Amino acid sequence: MSRPTVHDIAQTAGVSLATVDRVLNKRPGVRAKTISRVNDAIEQLGYVRDVAAANLARQRTYDFTCILPDAPTEFLSELRAAISESAAMTAMERMRIAVRTYPADDTHALADMMGALAKAPPDGLALMAPETPRVRDAVRRVMAAGTSVVPVVADLPTAGCGHFVGINNVAAGRTAATLLGRFLPVAPASVLVIAGSMSARDHAERRLGFDQVMAERFGHLHVMPTLECHDRGDLVTAQVTRLLSKHPGIGGIYSAGAGNHGLVQALNAAGAGDRVTVIAHELTDCTRAALTDGTFDAVIAQNPGHIVRSALRVLKADVDGMETIPSQERIRTEIFLRENLP
Repeated sequence: MSRPTVHDIAQTAGVSLATVDRVLNKRPGVRAKTISRVNDAIEQLGYVRDVAAANLARQRTYDFTCILPDAPTEFLSELRAAISESAAMTAMERMRIAVRTYPADDTHALADMMGALAKAPPDGLALMAPETPRVRDAVRRVMAAGTSVVPVVADLPTAGCGHFVGINNVAAGRTAATLLGRFLPVAPASVLVIAGSMSARDHAERRLGFDQVMAERFGHLHVMPTLECHDRGDLVTAQVTRLLSKHPGIGGIYSAGAGNHGLVQALNAAGAGDRVTVIAHELTDCTRAALTDGTFDAVIAQNPGHIVRSALRVLKADVDGMETIPSQERIRTEIFLRENLP
C-alpha cells in the first residue's frame, strides 16, 4: 500500500489542498472545526509528513537567533564557539543562526533587545538570561509574535517556554553537596558557597539543591551565606581572601558559578589549596588545571556543544510541529575528577 498523501487527506476531510496546506503549516484563516477534520483525517490515514521534502520544495530557511550575556567567562566562550561550529555545520540544512549579546548586568537592555525581536521575529530563539519580571514579559511578547523560545543553561519556567536545554541544576547542587560532604572529614567545619548572582535561576537552584543535602545528611557542616561575585575573578579573589583570613574554619568551598581563576588565586595566596576541599562547575582550561594540580577536587559539568546542538534540534522540531527524542535532548550532568579528565 502506498503512503498516504496530502491529496488523500483533502479527500478524506472533504477540504481543498490549500486548506490542508494551511493546517499542516499552522497558518491562520482556517476554522477550528475544519482543523479538527483535517487532523482526524491525518490520524485516520496514518499520514507522516516529510518535513525535509516540504521545506526543500518551499526553499524554506530556518532563521534562528541565540542571545547570550557578554560576560567574559570561559564557559560562555565555549558556548559561543559551539554556536559558531554548529552554524557552519547547519548551513547545508538551511539554518541561519545569528548570535547577539547583552550586558550581563543589564536586563533592561536585554528586554529592549527582545522587544526589537518581537517586531521582526525569527523562527526560533535560544536564550540564556536571568528570570526577572521584565525579561519574562519580553519573552512572552516574542513568543506571542510567533517565535519558538528555548531557554539554555538557566530555565525560564514562568515565561512558559516549554523545553529547557541544560542540566537539572537542583540535582547538580545536590551532587556538589554530596561530594563535598563525603570528601570532608566527619568533623565540624564551615562551607563557603560562591555564586555569580542569586537572581540567576541556575545558581539559585544549585544553592537550593546544595542546602537540601547539607541539611539532610551533613548537619555537622555550617554552610555560610552565598558570596555573590557576579562571575568576576577579581571579586572572587578579594572576597575569598578576606573570608579565608576571617574564618580559618572554612574546610570546603562550592563554586556554583564562574570566576574560578580568582578562586585559584585566592587559595594559592592563602596556602589553602591542600586543606580546603573545592567543588566547582564547568570543565574549562582553568578548572582542568586546578583539578590536575589538586587545587580543586571535583568539577560538575555540562557539554556546551551538546547544549547548542540540542537547542537547535528542539527549535527546528517546534517550528516543524514535530516531536523530539527525549533521551537525545537530555543534557547529562558530568562529574570530573583528576583521574578521569578527558
